[in-house]
Amino acid sequence: MTLTELLPAIRQLCARDKLKLIRILAEELDSDEDISPLEPFKTYDLPTPYNSFGAG
Repeated sequence: MTLTELLPAIRQLCARDKLKLIRILAEELDSDEDISPLEPFKTYDLPTPYNSFGAG
């Protein structure tokens, strides 16, 4: 079954069931080991606009 086929049925769900579906899907993604390209316990630099005077 494709996402296009599922969307009409999902849109008919009540808000409570939609939230439940989101939680179920998020838990499945969380348990999937290949979803994140980040490595545990590794430090990553995140650029921010602070002290980046040329960013504006």
